[in-house]
Amino acid sequence: MFKPRQLTIRVVTVCFAPSDDMDWFAASEKVHDVLHANGTPTRRYHVRHRRLIGWLTRFFRYYLLHTARRFGAITIAAGGRKSRLDLTGTAAKAAERAARRWHAWNTHIAATTRPARSWEDYLAQHHADPAKVPLAEARRRFEQQPRVLAMLAHSFDPYELPVYQAGEAAYAGLYWRIALVGDALITTDGRLLISASDSVADRFRFLNEACAYLRGLHRGARLCAVAIA
Repeated sequence: MFKPRQLTIRVVTVCFAPSDDMDWFAASEKVHDVLHANGTPTRRYHVRHRRLIGWLTRFFRYYLLHTARRFGAITIAAGGRKSRLDLTGTAAKAAERAARRWHAWNTHIAATTRPARSWEDYLAQHHADPAKVPLAEARRRFEQQPRVLAMLAHSFDPYELPVYQAGEAAYAGLYWRIALVGDALITTDGRLLISASDSVADRFRFLNEACAYLRGLHRGARLCAVAIA
């Protein structure tokens, strides 16, 4: 059952300076210190294999954390040195999967229903006059729209309606950024980057800031994706 999303952190990217030691315990400790939550490493990043020496290094886990293998070669990791992580490939795979979902939505939903108002519109009505528009009534009005009903029938998340209606580029763009960053990012100096709210606009602002921060990190910096328990 789909429910309205709240601003929650499911995955946080923890960054370490090149000179810092990094393992899953250090990453989890940083998450606990900053977010007061417990977490474990989660495999999200594709691993880069260089053209000349990649045939050998693909079998070694140095500078990588919590890896998985395919046919003996390391293919994915929870983190590691930035230079060993294929951030471009990780983003491209996520964008490809998101584009397929958007095209399915466009075929089965957008082509057969009229545009609908987002959940945020109805939630604003509730906040403006809770007595007149209780939360349950706001949800009923939102879900009775034909496009939202069609999304529920086809197992699309109706609370993602605004980003679906924003187009393929926006939908894929949201998810390749999420693949790199998750829901929050802890910088090398312990600052927390997080969205101001769960609105699509605020999520894009946060993700753009976090991705720019990742791009600016030294290639020797370390990253670790941590799933919040």
